[in-house]
Amino acid sequence: MSDLVSPEDNDVRGPAKAARPSLWLTALSLTAFVVLIALGVWQVERRAWKLALIDRVEQRVHAAAQPIPARAAWPAITAAGDEYRHVSVSGRFLHDRETLVQAVTEEGPGYWVLTPLQRSDGTLVLINRGFVPSERRDPSTRQAGNPDGQIEVTGLLRITEPKGGFLRDNVPQHNRWYSRDVAAIAAARDLTNVAPFFVDADAGSRSGSGPIGGLTVVRFPNNHLIYALTWFALAFMLAGRLFVTFRGGLFRRTRFVHETAGGSDASARRTGSDAGTIVEPT
Repeated sequence: MSDLVSPEDNDVRGPAKAARPSLWLTALSLTAFVVLIALGVWQVERRAWKLALIDRVEQRVHAAAQPIPARAAWPAITAAGDEYRHVSVSGRFLHDRETLVQAVTEEGPGYWVLTPLQRSDGTLVLINRGFVPSERRDPSTRQAGNPDGQIEVTGLLRITEPKGGFLRDNVPQHNRWYSRDVAAIAAARDLTNVAPFFVDADAGSRSGSGPIGGLTVVRFPNNHLIYALTWFALAFMLAGRLFVTFRGGLFRRTRFVHETAGGSDASARRTGSDAGTIVEPT
């Protein structure tokens, strides 16, 4: 009976012990919290960048048309600095060198018609004259819409689309095109002195029964705010869980209650030589 706690030993034996979570789990949770906060901040920054991009492109699209950049400036043209500029260019179409690129538009499935425009200085600019449905793929079905002689085209400057479209590579040797890859098209059509960009013709550049211009879609998905709120919500949910866990570990204590051998329910609780010591949570 030496293990029994006597009344003189007080009702509490030894220091209170806190049931804290394991160290590795705590470290992992804190790391996850930091990562989630960082992801949320990153999405906030991405949203600011996207809004600035949308504003910049809107200004370019609705500005008055300006001549395309001079040849000396071609190497410095970038998507960030030049794409979707409203430009104009004049020259003569080389209809026998046109290229059809598969497309899906609001008009349905069909093709973009990319035709080289030869300028007076001998340089060439690929013009996306617009959309034609599959039944008008053959140039003979739309010759009335192919203007001869000098013509001026206005539209949006676009950056080349190398390699191919989504999950589909261009196959120049079989004349199958899924993206407007300027360099590859120029090589396949034996064109030289070609600008490294192309121009999407606007609706006003349409001639007769020619391709339908002005179908450029200028749209930038902007879901960054939703993503940011999602990451922050997950971070604060994790923080709340950590708070509850640590609060339970720091403030929940184990109370040691001495039960005398003659207590009314001592016989019911007695299970061994130290049955006089009952441990209950507070």
